Parts: sequence; C-alpha cells; structure tokens
Amino acid sequence: MRLKLAAVIALTILGVSLPASAKTILFVGNSFTYGELSPVMHFRSQTVTDLNGGGVGGVPALFKAFATQAGLDYDVSLETVPGVGLDYHFANKRALLDRKWDEAVLQSFSTLDAARPGDPALLTKFTDAFSGMFRKQNPNVRIFLTATWSRADLTYQGGAPWSGKPVQQMGKDIAAGYRVAAQKVPAVAAVVPVGLAWNRAIDSGLADPNPYDGIAPGKIDLWASDNYHASTYGYYLEALLVFGRVTGRDPLSVGDKESSIRELSLDPAIIRKLEQIAHDELAAP
Repeated sequence: MRLKLAAVIALTILGVSLPASAKTILFVGNSFTYGELSPVMHFRSQTVTDLNGGGVGGVPALFKAFATQAGLDYDVSLETVPGVGLDYHFANKRALLDRKWDEAVLQSFSTLDAARPGDPALLTKFTDAFSGMFRKQNPNVRIFLTATWSRADLTYQGGAPWSGKPVQQMGKDIAAGYRVAAQKVPAVAAVVPVGLAWNRAIDSGLADPNPYDGIAPGKIDLWASDNYHASTYGYYLEALLVFGRVTGRDPLSVGDKESSIRELSLDPAIIRKLEQIAHDELAAP
C-alpha cells in the first residue's frame, strides 16, 4: 500500500496525469430499452453489463458504441424486464440497483400506467423513489427519463386507449407525462423525447404512419412486426436521442460510418436522416 501511494505521489510531482475512471451510467427499463424483436437486443452485449445476467446489449450497447466512437469513456450497465414499469424495478431489483451511479436513464411502462393509460402519477412516484435511492449514494447523480413512442396497436386497433386518434397523439401524451415527472423530481436532468422524434420522423415523411396498411415506397417502418415494439431503425433513433441528451453531443456527429450501422445491416442514407431527426428534436424548444 505504501509503495502504491508513493508511486502516485511521484507521478503527481512529475506532472504525469493518472487515467480518469470511466463514468458510470445505468439504464433501467423494459423491452423498449433492451430492443425486443430486433437484433439490437443482443448487439455487442459483451461491451455492457447486464445486471440480470441475460446477455442483453440493447439500446445501452448502441449508446456505448456511439460514446466510444466519440472518445467518451462510459461504464454502461442495464437492468431490464419485459412488460413492466419503474414500480416493478424498485420493488424487485433494488439489491442490484442501489449503488453509486454518475448517471441513470429510466424508462417506464409504454402507457405510463398499465391500469390507467396516460396517467403520470405512478411514473412520478417511482421516479422520485429512484431519485431518493440514487442520491443517497451520489448527491450529484444525473437522471434522465426516456419518453417512449406511440404504439400503432393502441391507435389503429379498436377498443384501445388511443383508438381513432392521430398516431402522433400517444407520443405527445406520453411525453407530457414524462415532463410532469421531470418537473416534480429535482434530480431529473432532462427528458429524452423519443416519442416526439418518432412523430417528427412521421411528419417529415421519412417514416410510414400506419404499418397496418403497408409501408409506402421510400418510407421506413419504425415499428417491429407486432406494431408495438420498435424496428432496428426505431431503436437506433432511440439510441441517438439518448446519446445526444445525456452527453450533450450532436447526434449528427455520429455520422454514417459508425460501425454498428454495418453490423446491423442498416442503410447509411437512412441513418443520416434519423440523425437529422434526432438533432432537430433535441434542438426544439
């Protein structure tokens, strides 16, 4: 121990800088975070730590890829369970999550509350609970909330919460709910506006608004085959937004030569358009 301390002092005197430790970031979410129905689910799982031991890469691994390319040193961990909200993670996974983190990205159930779609009360309650737990470990932790997308199955199918409404409406309502939670919990640094970026992609003509009537030529499908989860392009857009919001880097800086584009068999021309969508959404008031 004395030799190690002496070495550190000697390096400091000589002006030699010691390597900084990686910034720790935790992702908590469900299938919308881990990339259900897409090769994103197991993408580069060896580059991140799946606290549940399921071999998941998901959006966190895409974030890691973007950060590494940008020269940012992140130690990325994730804890994801399908079909649940933050209430489940807090009740059942605290033993894994209650530690010191520099940053945390939280994503709850796709309708905010399974029993009361669109109601932000449960999201707000457990965002606050996580905030309290994380801040005891690190008072300076930065928390981000991922506001997810409109589900086509809850819009175009009869008897669903957003039936008969424009497909963009659910994304707007979910974003509003996350903003309520962010306003009420001081530790929340920002909301990641994934659903609003999906709306922007639809409104711009890049993405098809209705997968039930087929995908129009020249447009992409942001949904997976179940019209519920995201396609690979949808998850890539999510990762761009998380990367931009958390790091403050412009999503356009990711570029169309980023290595996962080829690994996931994505079209660089479409990626450039998705990066512009992410840039524009993050720059919006």
